[in-house]
Amino acid sequence: MNLIIILIVGGILGWLASIVMRTDGQQGIFLNIVVGIVGALLAGFLITPLIGGAPITSGAFDIRSLIASFIGAVVLLGIINLFRRGRVR
Repeated sequence: MNLIIILIVGGILGWLASIVMRTDGQQGIFLNIVVGIVGALLAGFLITPLIGGAPITSGAFDIRSLIASFIGAVVLLGIINLFRRGRVR
C-alpha cells in the first residue's frame, strides 16, 4: 500500500514541478511519476537532513517532506533542462 501512495504522490509532485518548470507539455504521466520519485530521493539525501524530518520514500507524508520532495523534483527538472538545452528556464 505504501508503494501505491508513493507512486501517486510522486506523480502529483512531478506534475506540479513540470508546471513550475514549464515542461508539462513535453512529458507524460510516466515521466511525471519518475521525476517526482527521483526528486523525492534527491531531496531525501540533500534537503531533508537540513530541514529535519524524513523523506516521503520512507513513508513520512508531512508538509516538510512534501515541500522538500517538490523542491527536489524542481531541481531535478532544472538539471535535466540544463543538459538537454544548455540552459535552465
